[in-house]
Amino acid sequence: MFRNTICAVVRRLLLAAPGLAVLLCGCRSAQEQRELADRNAAAIIAEKQKVAFGETEPFTVERPSDTLRRKLIEAQGLPHVSDASLGTDRLEPPSNWPEENYPARTTPPAEPWMGPDAFPLSLLEALQVGARNSRDYQLAKEEVFRSALELDLQRNNFSWIADGTASADATANLGPGGADGITASGDVGVSRLLKTGALIAGSIGIDLVKLLTGGRGSALGLFGDATIAIPLLRGAGRDVVTEPLTQAERNVVYALQGFERFKRSFAVQVASDYLGVLRQLDRAHNQEENYRNLVVLSRRTRALAASGRLPGVQVDQARQDELRARETWILAHQAYENSLDRLKESLGLPPDARVELRREELTRMAEAVRAHFPVENKAGGGIDTGAVEGADAEVALQPPDREGKGRYELPEEKALRLAFENRQDLKVTQGQVYDAQRKVVVAADALRAGLTFVGSASFGEARALTTADLGDARLDPTKGLYAAGLLLDLPLERTAERDAYREAYVDLEDAVLGLQAQEDRIKLDVRATLRRMLQTRESVRIQLEAVRLAADRVTSTNLFLEAGRAQVRDVLEAQESQVSAQNALTEAFLSYRIAELELQRDLGVLLVDATGLWTEYAADVDE
Repeated sequence: MFRNTICAVVRRLLLAAPGLAVLLCGCRSAQEQRELADRNAAAIIAEKQKVAFGETEPFTVERPSDTLRRKLIEAQGLPHVSDASLGTDRLEPPSNWPEENYPARTTPPAEPWMGPDAFPLSLLEALQVGARNSRDYQLAKEEVFRSALELDLQRNNFSWIADGTASADATANLGPGGADGITASGDVGVSRLLKTGALIAGSIGIDLVKLLTGGRGSALGLFGDATIAIPLLRGAGRDVVTEPLTQAERNVVYALQGFERFKRSFAVQVASDYLGVLRQLDRAHNQEENYRNLVVLSRRTRALAASGRLPGVQVDQARQDELRARETWILAHQAYENSLDRLKESLGLPPDARVELRREELTRMAEAVRAHFPVENKAGGGIDTGAVEGADAEVALQPPDREGKGRYELPEEKALRLAFENRQDLKVTQGQVYDAQRKVVVAADALRAGLTFVGSASFGEARALTTADLGDARLDPTKGLYAAGLLLDLPLERTAERDAYREAYVDLEDAVLGLQAQEDRIKLDVRATLRRMLQTRESVRIQLEAVRLAADRVTSTNLFLEAGRAQVRDVLEAQESQVSAQNALTEAFLSYRIAELELQRDLGVLLVDATGLWTEYAADVDE
């Protein structure tokens, strides 16, 4: 009987208020809510990409399931802590997990390279791997996504917001004259904050009362109300009311601009780290060749000593250098392995994964640097010394100049102009100055008196057990209660607002100082990078000449040693100079190439797409 009565009450409630049925039956599931949030955030990000850059590109915060990290762990059988190391979709969900199929369990497709062998990694592949696997890259994308969700919430604050409640109570009154019964009630309301500051709210409610004693009567109560509040002084006006929305709109643009800056910095850092590993690999190769040469030299000196053509002390010198070369060779390989591990970690890969860099990248990069500017003179040495003059002649030093410059050695004024036009972080700082100006306006508004117009209307009647015998109520607006009035808040106490207003001016000064400081830092960075490019260009020329001279010296001292006209120490010094010159040449090539990338990053002209690949600035060498 009790159950039948409850069902009858619910049916009558739903029939009397069909909107309540929509609310009860139309609630979205957790999956639908997540998907809706994703759609809204994606639409906001695409909209703000158009505002910030004039175009859109794919953006998703979800990590791909087929990450290279997972593939390496599984294919190479690498140790890992738990399934969390393979990805979110490999986690075992708890019993109360809200979505059964999210994240979906996936099996990454097999790749041709999959297996126990080392994975070959080029520079361009490293850029793409970092964009898909790097933890820092993922965190940077999540910041953009969070800002989009915040804007979605702020926009919702200015839309129609509905809410509803329902309740049912069973009452048993054991006292004399008491009434037993069931009371059910529900209400549905809507409200909206207009961008002018006006707040509109309205609701409609229903009561259903069923007596279980006495006459067992029932009654339906209907009631509604509406309210409007319009600020006339303090808190009025679109600029003040929509300030949180305006800031949220701009924050998404800032986040996108910051992410764009991050992508460029990340790409340059990956390239720098990658080339740094190749530098260590080249050093290890040079040390290996030097070790081999010293082993051969040590054998030759022993043969010459056995024939009486060399004293024993020179054999010992050769042997000592051979031992030192072995130690240096081992240290060079260890340094290479350490730098490779750090690169893998920065790309989001397991440090113990077997990854092999493409050494031909170093040769290709050196050839690209050579092609940018003439590094040899007509004599092939790179340093034009002119005619040989007497030792007492005046020495005229030739400082480096822009002749023979590379394609990115731009005039300073043009470089700075490009930086001011393209640096995304500078645009953010410029926008923050305007933000601080708006904050002053809002803080000043808080100092004013408050004057609010309030209007309200209510009609209908509620029902309870004590009024169940009155019959059903009617929703008759002609018998409602209406009121209007003004609420005045005099500005007698505004200490907190006064201090906030003054602080807003301080914040504005800080924002201006921040812009000035960033402008100066950009100038410092650009000027320093241009100087470094000039210095490394000269270093390339010097080291090319040094390598040529060192090779000639090694050849000649070996011949002199065979002829008995040189000592072993001369050959050892010549080979040491050759290794140093080779290392210095590689360092000069890499430094120049990295300086080119850093300059493009500092100018904001290095473009990086959603996959992590870059497009370099099409500079004219004649600029």
